[in-house]
Amino acid sequence: MKLPLAPVIGLAMGVLAALSLPSNVRAESAVDWSAIPKTTLTLFYPGQSGYDWLRSSDHKRAYSKVIEGDSCVSCHEGEEKDIGQLIVTGERLEPDPIEGKNATVDLAMQVAYDDENTHFRFQWKTQMDRPGQMHNYIRYNGEAWEFYGSHRASSKVRSGEQPPLYEDRLAIMVDDGSVPNFAAQGCWLSCHNGMRDMPEEASKDDIASNPILGSEGLNKGDIRKYLPSSRTDEEASWDATKLADEIAALKAEGKFVDLMQWRAARSAPVGMADDGYVLEYRLFDAGKNPFSWNVDRKTMTPKFMFDAEKVGVKAITVDDIGDPSKPYVLIHEENVVAYDPDAGWKAGDVLPGRLVSRAGAEGSAADNDQVTSKWEDGVWTVEWTRKRDTGHPEDDKIIEDGKAYNFGFAVHDDNVTTRFHYVGFPVSIGFGAEGDIQATPLQ
Repeated sequence: MKLPLAPVIGLAMGVLAALSLPSNVRAESAVDWSAIPKTTLTLFYPGQSGYDWLRSSDHKRAYSKVIEGDSCVSCHEGEEKDIGQLIVTGERLEPDPIEGKNATVDLAMQVAYDDENTHFRFQWKTQMDRPGQMHNYIRYNGEAWEFYGSHRASSKVRSGEQPPLYEDRLAIMVDDGSVPNFAAQGCWLSCHNGMRDMPEEASKDDIASNPILGSEGLNKGDIRKYLPSSRTDEEASWDATKLADEIAALKAEGKFVDLMQWRAARSAPVGMADDGYVLEYRLFDAGKNPFSWNVDRKTMTPKFMFDAEKVGVKAITVDDIGDPSKPYVLIHEENVVAYDPDAGWKAGDVLPGRLVSRAGAEGSAADNDQVTSKWEDGVWTVEWTRKRDTGHPEDDKIIEDGKAYNFGFAVHDDNVTTRFHYVGFPVSIGFGAEGDIQATPLQ
């Protein structure tokens, strides 16, 4: 059974016509979701409650239990709303709260499977009255192009200098039992001091000298998710990385967490989600994602602009942002032409700083190619089909009959990134096996 595709490109028929959906995308669903049980998970705002905090005496009553491997829900089952409210207001674990941010998000989910695929359906209500589909926009200031807008926690947005413009996201983590304590503590295993927007955030200079993460290794400029097993000390310090061959051995043994993200701007327009994993860092699978940069970040020169013959404009304006009758995404094979520096650009013209392509995605990174989504009446609905065996066991978790898998879910809502999302305690999903949630077999 294979799920046909239909990405959301806008709310109005004018946008759908203007952006010309890829020819291999259709609008039916392969699953009768009315017959599939629904589970609602309460995701809450976590602030700076990372791995380090969970194992410290500041985590009153529970830190010794965490060290012993007890589950989060053994202490906090049913407390998600209280925890979220405590943190989002800045009373605990949030040094710089975002005014008006919701404490929780209810994520409704349904799970089914057949011989070939797993099928998921997710729904959640957004805080904004429009979908968060704008990401890395660039604006012409009359002389040059510059980035325009940012995530809500950035200093430029907080000060009012820039508008909040960032994409909505849905993230899924999957563990097959190979990662110690993931079933008990979920994505908190992957969040640490030293990361972006966390305590003791690492500097670029310090990262550059690290043999695994720095200029001689992954060449990263910040610290993102990683698993404690990839570090040499009990605290799982960001800079205490194991040797490259040790990390490779862990990866070969499957001791990584699968991480997939549906992105409202960078993957949804072409019916996809990205595919990655977490071990020594948050990395993408081998191959090519459906998104890339549409701007040379050194010269700030765009690569493509809208094809005016297809969408009516070469660019949108600041006032057009969020207008459902206007295009918002550049799709390489559908609605772009090469950037023309002599096209009569005016101050206030806006282009997406990202380029999206279904045809350009390839390899293991392109496994999530059956994802449909729509935003309607303030609610995202995402239907996600993924092969149970992607053919890439070196990067992915293979879903087998008679087994339960540990899942973690997160939602980025209202123009945020990094830890400013919503997360839930881990849940197990059984595929012909007992779990917190039972996936429904399809006939």
